[in-house]
Parts: sequence; C-alpha cells; structure tokens
Amino acid sequence: MIAIIDCGIGNLRSVQKALEAVGAAALITDEPATVSAADALILPGVGAYGDAVASVKAKGLDQAIYDTIAGGKPFLGICVGLQMFFETSEESRVVGLRGITAGRVVRLPATVKVPEMGWNTLDVKRPECPLFNGLTDGARFYFAHSYCADPAGMDPAAVAATTSYGIEYCSVVWRDNVYGTQFHPEKSGRDGLQVLRNFAQLVALG
Repeated sequence: MIAIIDCGIGNLRSVQKALEAVGAAALITDEPATVSAADALILPGVGAYGDAVASVKAKGLDQAIYDTIAGGKPFLGICVGLQMFFETSEESRVVGLRGITAGRVVRLPATVKVPEMGWNTLDVKRPECPLFNGLTDGARFYFAHSYCADPAGMDPAAVAATTSYGIEYCSVVWRDNVYGTQFHPEKSGRDGLQVLRNFAQLVALG
C-alpha cells in the first residue's frame, strides 16, 4: 500500500486516481502510524512551502517520513513535496525536512513569467533513475510552480534531471530510495502515468 500524505494542501485525490489507473493501491492519510506502516510514501504539495512544512510537523508526520526513508522504503515528493526535501527556501524562513537533500529552493527569475504553468521537458542527467524507465525522448510534463531547487550546492549525484525555464533548475531528485519531481506526474498524461507506474513497480519489488 502506498500512503499519500495529507498535509492540508495538494491534489491528493488526483494523485490517488492516477496511482489507481496504473494498478497501485493507495490511500490518503494524515495519521503518523498509517504512514509508518505503509510500503511507500508520496508527499504531494501545491501552495506555500512554509505552510506545507508547518502542517507536516504539526501532525507529527515528519518523524514518520524520516523513519520511512531510513527504513529504505520508496519515498516520492511532488512539486512542493520535493521542495520540502531542502532545509531552506526563499519563499519562507521555515526550516524544511532535515537532512533529506542538501541545497536550497529559489524563486524563478523575473525574466520569465512566474509561476511557470504548462508543459516542459527534462534534461536527463541520470538515465538509470528508475522513474525514467519506459519514457521516450522528448517526454513532456506539466509544471505549476514559482520556486525551484537550485542545482548549485546540491550533491550532483542527486540531480537526476534538470529543466530550463529562465534558469536551469533541478526538476527530478534521486538519492537512494528518495525521489522527487518538480512536475506533477498526475497531471502529465501518459508520461506522467509512466513515472507513477515506475514508482509503483519499486514498491512491488520490495
């Protein structure tokens, strides 16, 4: 069972429906015990970094997340869920989820329309990342965000893909059992479903 963490923001039901479409069992929960017992976790988010982090911590879900990662279970962050991997964001003074990924979140430049809303592509840096299995060249994904992960200061090995929009930012994170996408796979049609199918396959493999 994949637990979709309810931190008070995000398109939770759309993520659940997309997982069901690829044959994965998923439930929406904000109970730490349920999160800890799940086979894998997805942390989606739409909205403000600070509000999302505060909600996760207030509900005691942060420790369940840390335990899941330490236990080697697959963990996927989507959009703001990815941004919460980082301890700092220009959007808020709130400290993110500690120790998941080194680096920082920055605002998209004023030279482009903010937020970025629409379809964009990936520049894959680590094609061996399991999330990329079965994707074709030129795969496009749906983005909706004003802030992004700055590759500078990150462990280069954690940058699985980047995307260009005024700047080149990290759009896919991968470190061990931790994955993150700045794009919304649940809104990205066939290619997005393939990403979720790949994540579900990780769960099936144990």
